[in-house]
Amino acid sequence: MTGSGVLAVLAEPDWLAREAAHAGRMRRWTVPHQERKSRGEKHPVLDFLFTYYSHRPGHLERWQPGPGVALAGPAARRFLDRKGYVETADGVVLDPSGFTERKAKTAEFVLGLLSATASRAPRLSCFGLHEWAMVYREPADSVRHGQVPLRLGSAGTDTVVESLEIRCGHFDAFRFFTPPARPRNALEPTRATQVTLEQPGCLHANMDLFKWAYKLDPFVPAELVADCFELAAEIRELDMRASPYDLADLGYPPVRIETPEGRAEYARAQAGFARRATPLRARLIAHCHRLVSPAE
Repeated sequence: MTGSGVLAVLAEPDWLAREAAHAGRMRRWTVPHQERKSRGEKHPVLDFLFTYYSHRPGHLERWQPGPGVALAGPAARRFLDRKGYVETADGVVLDPSGFTERKAKTAEFVLGLLSATASRAPRLSCFGLHEWAMVYREPADSVRHGQVPLRLGSAGTDTVVESLEIRCGHFDAFRFFTPPARPRNALEPTRATQVTLEQPGCLHANMDLFKWAYKLDPFVPAELVADCFELAAEIRELDMRASPYDLADLGYPPVRIETPEGRAEYARAQAGFARRATPLRARLIAHCHRLVSPAE
């Protein structure tokens, strides 16, 4: 270790290249979103990444090295205009004092949640019914994505909900269920039971890896945030393709979970995302462990 908490020094050409690559990678998503927003357009699939999740597009584009990395060269001095960076003999680094008690508590919670989730086998039998439960017996003018029609209509959607078992253990999905749908859920997740119930097959738990990464910003490398974001973007497509909404005109063919074939298709895709989320969850667990126990 050189300097105060510095584990690595990045030469200016190296970190400039990483910064440019990250910004270009994220602008694939942020630029179209900002263009839609300027036109007053809503997108029922992609807006979720910027509305439900609170990480602003400008912050998503912004590269950061994470803790323990010094940025060498004169260009690094512009990082001093950001909150939480200081200059040392090795270069510009994140100020360790910026890792406040509040950040530490967040890291400890994330570590506990993700470790508990990783310890469980994935459950692949929910079939995305959470989205159906969010519109169950809902008046047409109150449906969340009212700009697109329900594929089976209101009555057909309600029939699907009533014909299949709903077993959603993700609190942040369950809390959007309509009142009539809540008693139909086999589980009753709460914020207090989140660590107990989340499991690695859940699409929303895997999308939330993005949330847990940016919650620790800037103490998580930008590339890890970006990896979690891109996985969340792909998962969101499946989430909405399996929903009751008709999104074919937007380029999202349905996964017809109301049929045995559709449920099998959903479970295969869900298993694939669970496998892809596993190494990202492990990276976040390892990173949180380093943040909360730096001496180990």
